[in-house]
Amino acid sequence: RSPCCCRRGRGRRGAGDGSQLLWPGCGAPPSAGRGSCGREGLLWPLPSSPSLGKDRADTVIIGGGCVGVSLAYHLAKAGLKDVVLLEKSELTAGSTWHAAGLTTYFHPGINLKKIHAYSIKLYERLEEETGQPVGFHQPGSIRIASTPTRVDEFKYQMTRAGWHPTEQYLITPEKVQELFPLLNMDKADIMYNPGDGHIDPYSLTMALAAGARKYGAQLNYPVQVTNLNSRSDGTWEVETPLGTIQAKRIVNTAGFWARDIGKMIGLQHPLIPVHHQYVVTSTVPEVKALKRELPVIRDLEGSYYLRQERDGLLFGPYESEEKMKLQESWVTNGVPPGFGKELFESDLDRIMEHIEAAMEMVPVLRKADIVNTIAGPITYSPDILPMVGPHQGVRNYWVAIGFGYGIIHAGGMGKYLSDWILEGEPPFDLIEVDPNRYGKWTTTEYTAAKARESYGFNNIVGYPKEERFAGRPTERTSGLYDLLKSKCSMGFHAGWEQPHWFYKPGDETGYKPSFRRTNWFDPVGREYKQVMEKVGVIDLSPFGKFKVKGTDSVKLLDHLFANVVPKVGSTNISHMLTPRGKVYAELTVSQLYPGEFMLVTGSGSELHDLRWIEEKITRGGYKVEIENKTDEMGVLSVAGPYARQVLQKLTNEDLSDTSFKFLQCRHLKLSNIAVTAIRISYTGELGWELYHRKEDSVPLYNAIMEAGQKEGIDDFGTYALNSLRLEKGFRAWGAEMNCDTNPLEAGLEYFVKLNKEADFIGKQALRQIKEKGLKRRLVYLTLETDNVDPEGNESVWHNGKVVGNTTSGCFSYGAQQSLAFAYVPMELSKVGQKLEVELLGKNYPATIIQEPLVLTEPTRMRLQRKGQSPKI
Repeated sequence: RSPCCCRRGRGRRGAGDGSQLLWPGCGAPPSAGRGSCGREGLLWPLPSSPSLGKDRADTVIIGGGCVGVSLAYHLAKAGLKDVVLLEKSELTAGSTWHAAGLTTYFHPGINLKKIHAYSIKLYERLEEETGQPVGFHQPGSIRIASTPTRVDEFKYQMTRAGWHPTEQYLITPEKVQELFPLLNMDKADIMYNPGDGHIDPYSLTMALAAGARKYGAQLNYPVQVTNLNSRSDGTWEVETPLGTIQAKRIVNTAGFWARDIGKMIGLQHPLIPVHHQYVVTSTVPEVKALKRELPVIRDLEGSYYLRQERDGLLFGPYESEEKMKLQESWVTNGVPPGFGKELFESDLDRIMEHIEAAMEMVPVLRKADIVNTIAGPITYSPDILPMVGPHQGVRNYWVAIGFGYGIIHAGGMGKYLSDWILEGEPPFDLIEVDPNRYGKWTTTEYTAAKARESYGFNNIVGYPKEERFAGRPTERTSGLYDLLKSKCSMGFHAGWEQPHWFYKPGDETGYKPSFRRTNWFDPVGREYKQVMEKVGVIDLSPFGKFKVKGTDSVKLLDHLFANVVPKVGSTNISHMLTPRGKVYAELTVSQLYPGEFMLVTGSGSELHDLRWIEEKITRGGYKVEIENKTDEMGVLSVAGPYARQVLQKLTNEDLSDTSFKFLQCRHLKLSNIAVTAIRISYTGELGWELYHRKEDSVPLYNAIMEAGQKEGIDDFGTYALNSLRLEKGFRAWGAEMNCDTNPLEAGLEYFVKLNKEADFIGKQALRQIKEKGLKRRLVYLTLETDNVDPEGNESVWHNGKVVGNTTSGCFSYGAQQSLAFAYVPMELSKVGQKLEVELLGKNYPATIIQEPLVLTEPTRMRLQRKGQSPKI
């Protein structure tokens, strides 16, 4: 065996914070694959002579772990010249070198599956491309479901995977015994992913480095970045002890040093290192006797992974949030100088219950000797997902940080980010990893609380409509939070607390997650009826809210949006498209005064949209000011047939249909409180959105509730709102439309003015799409279900084959059946077409119907004026 793998020369060199150095000077990771360890013939890099080599670069990547090196490889391979990577220590220092190296096609998300799949396909061919062995093993993996709820979870994940090309199966106990004969399995369901496995992280990084150099990238180490200066033209000065490089853009890929890099430019990245332990055993005779490598096990109830490591086993648990350990001192004091390839002191007591669970599942583990315990730092973001992309508020500063699973993400994220940098838009939608999902509300205390929870919840059941409660509420609460918090079940939206549904006497209160209908089902029906028959109030304060004004404001918005610019006193729904004609965002645009606009977007899109707009302003040299008013303004929506009647009691302004028409906006006073009122409602019913100072939320709410007593006014939440909008056929950004969809296939033609004079972003691409014709289309389905409803992202079947996917769904309280939007091929998109939707392992009959199920209130009024009888 190579000396790198036999644990020779183990010693301790204090690195502060209780860490210890293993294998000094070796540079090899503590784990490798079976047999050859993935090392024979590996060209170990000679120590680099510290040198910058150049003083200008297109892109400077800061950090030489597997993610940073992957980005250098992909940018250089795509033909970008002057790619420079700077690493303060040596390649793989930090978290890469000691990682367990697991690779899997599985991910509970949607497009993150694409990241996983690309990584695996890249790793399969990397050795041939670069000549560097990578130690890649693909014995497959099995996930164990040992409770009925886990079985439901598997079925839920199977329908979400069915419309993706990667293989995933539920397999029989007989097949499991064939794959993993050492498993002690009484009653369990098993999910199997062929092609999963593990890779040697060090060898992988060296192969990517060889490829990056082959294609022209420059990898410099050890070179520490000491300061970053942004220049007025948007370029950067990257200062190092060896001199300064001027760069067009910088990318922070610095792992657990990423916070320190961010602080150089005034950013507090919400990252925290966690202690992750795994143990490696000596040779196990039963393992050595096997004729083929064991698949990787993930025991979800036991909360651990286990794989073969040469002729022994490697086992890694995820402790509960009470037992896991954070390295909080690094957040406040920074990473200790000189820390690079060190480890923490191990603590087997902390993981003992997981070890016992693993011994129960794999009995040969009882007889195995532990020869090594690896306890190293892994960087976590609050929600465990990485932060990848350009950062709002700082020009040409990109990040790829916070990777809790850096090895499987490295290949795919390197490609994703490279494509975005080179093409000016993301190759597909990954808003869940957008760094701008966090903001000033993401404090150090919040980050620590969420990281504890996220680590402990690594293998928790992934329910639909999941809520996690650590670190809540944040400082970002609406003016109504204290008034409403005891009356409802709150949901978390970009730091805000927002009512999902409200309690009445006799209701089963609280958060009761389920894959089937649960405690909120009947109360939401009650709220639906409230809005349809009387009048309801909902807190929409989490909306992102921007003010835009200046001499070029009209010109800017005409370029940004596919719709026309609304006239003064008017509002419309507008979409920002990407150059390829994808839907980057949907906003409500109101021209309040000549040249002064209010833009409103969904809570999760606030900084995502603001960054895009700011970038276009800067690049186009537009003379405009944009101000983020999100935290200063509250929003209440009043909707239902009596909405006008209630609000009219509070103002002298005429709210009649002739005076205050649909999609008009104006400033007025309600009970002497100043509001900007827009006649619009996502319920599709008669309604107004009332924008006001946050400090006025409580008096405004109280005045509205008091005025509506006679009309039977009451609260409603976002679950009822979702059902109401789906019945009206309203699309939602992030579901029916995003960076994976164009507005034509999403049925948004009404909002896209291809004949307007302005050359809006995406216009030419959209013309080409229209000319070529669509391949798929969004359709509107009713389903015949029982105690389960569609959520979105389920497989749509026809004639025994998966042909598409749902985007969102719910129970229609009006029609008393399930309803969903779905993308299907054009040839299957006609009204009346019979399809099936897979829910929890069963295919339910579905029929495409004419949308909408319920006409909007303005449409009903228009038809009534014409003497027609509208459907409701």
